Amino acid sequence: MDEENKDIVVLDETTIKSKIYYIRNQKVMLDFELAEIYGYTTKRFNEQVKNNSDKFDDDFMFRLTKSEFENLMSKKSTSSWGGRRKLPYAFTEQGIYMLMTVLRGDLAVKQSKALIRLFKKMKDFIVENQDFISSKELVQIAIQTNQNTNDIKQNSKARNIASRRQRIN
Repeated sequence: MDEENKDIVVLDETTIKSKIYYIRNQKVMLDFELAEIYGYTTKRFNEQVKNNSDKFDDDFMFRLTKSEFENLMSKKSTSSWGGRRKLPYAFTEQGIYMLMTVLRGDLAVKQSKALIRLFKKMKDFIVENQDFISSKELVQIAIQTNQNTNDIKQNSKARNIASRRQRIN
């Protein structure tokens, strides 16, 4: 690793885990916390998402309802949640993987790798403790993991093709 990359701070696992919430029966991360992780302002982060809206289907991200947001605020006191004009977006695991194809820069790459490693570690934990998990849940996790992997490959290919087209034009 070169000296320049040592200045980039990758969040530790505990900090990242504290930013994962369980909403609508799925684990999600919120836009303003992802923006912080990736080194963006929330406004700039959401602009990047909006500019690539075709990549973010409803199962990748959704806007929280007022009651969902109030419920989260009541469980976790933090001043960084105040002053919002709009309710935050919640990104599912697939949405977070898709962010990796949209956000640029050394910090974004490093934080994406940290998030991928964390999600893998969480899934490995589930597999290692499968005796305590029903077979139906295990099959659902396996299917989701396969889908996530395929989505990443597919989006990476599409991004490479688009990059080549831009260089040609």
